[in-house]
This record gives sequence, structure tokens and C-alpha cells, in this order.
Amino acid sequence: MQTTKSVIISCAGIGSRLGLGTTKALIKIDGKSIIQWQLELFQEVKDIRVVVGFQAAEVIAEVRKYRPDAVFVYNHNYFDTKTGTSYYLGARHGAEYAIEIDGDLLIHPEDAKMLLELDGEWIAYADKSSEDGVYVKVNEAGEVVSFSRQEGDYEWTGPCCLKRENVIYSSENVFNQLEPHLPLRGVKVRAMDIDTYGDYQKALNLVRSWRKEA
Repeated sequence: MQTTKSVIISCAGIGSRLGLGTTKALIKIDGKSIIQWQLELFQEVKDIRVVVGFQAAEVIAEVRKYRPDAVFVYNHNYFDTKTGTSYYLGARHGAEYAIEIDGDLLIHPEDAKMLLELDGEWIAYADKSSEDGVYVKVNEAGEVVSFSRQEGDYEWTGPCCLKRENVIYSSENVFNQLEPHLPLRGVKVRAMDIDTYGDYQKALNLVRSWRKEA
């Protein structure tokens, strides 16, 4: 595993589409908040950077239970910006490589471990599962070549990894930041992001199935 990596967890958003009145990182999935699930996946990473905005105090308190050494970065303009801004803010003072994970993403523990061991830049994707997803097209070499709201081979879920110098400011989504760098190595993982209440229900079943595998 590269030692020059930061993990950026983007937790600044309001999560309005879900309709539960809380930032998605604090939602409980089978007894644990999503941010707790994520911090457990990356417990071996020394540099964890959590980008906060909406309900910042509550997110900070939750993170400190498990990672008191985490660095907190504020996205003060969280209401008018998207995850691309949070990725940039979290990465700009971090390590040589910046792994980004959205605060609403669940990923299989074995796949998270595999991603941490990868060298270079990459994009992770999963089988289609969300109700309101963004899709990726993959070429024969296994590279991600495009993103689309309409169609694709798989669903863009993340995480992703770029060199810090390639994480340029954007007020849009992380995938908009990735587009100028395509094609990039693609890696299929078992993962699901939670955008709607239907996704939340699916995520409960998904996590329970992972636990049965262990």
C-alpha cells in the first residue's frame, strides 16, 4: 500500500433526496452510522480527512468516537456546491494521492482493502443498484471512458483516487472532476451509495448479506 495517501470522506451535504432530515453520513445502517462503517474500513490509513458542512458538529462528534486523530475540513459553501468542492478542499493539503469516498457510500470490506493496496490513479464502480445513479462505460482494457446519467455498463459509486495535483476545484460532482482525466483505470467493487429511501432499504439488506459472508 502506498504510504502517501489521504482518504477524503465528503460529508458536507444535506442529503435532501433521502428525506430523513439528517446528513447521510449519520444515518444508521444495521446499528452503525455510515461514517462509522467507513472509518472501520480505513482504520489502517494514517491520514483521514473528513469534509463537513451541514450538521458539522454532529458529524465531528461521531467521527471523534472512532478516529480522534481525523482532520476536519469545512466546506462552508455546502448549500451551493457539490462533492467536487469537498474533494478539492479535503485533498489540497493532504498526501500525494487523494482517495475520495462520499459520505453515503457503503463498500464491501474486502474490496476497500483491495483498493487501498492499488498504486496510481483509479476509479471504482459497481453493478447497477441505485434508483438515481450515474453510470460509467468501460472499454476492453478495463478503463472508465465516460460517465452518463442515462446509460452505461456499470454504476459510478466510487471511491476514486487521483494525484493531489490533479484534484482541481469544481462546484459540481466528483465525476465531473474525473472526466478531464479519462480514460482511467477502472476497478469493479461491491458497493452502493444511498440517494433515496429505496436505496436505504436496499442498503440494509446488502450490509446484512455481507455480514453473513464473514
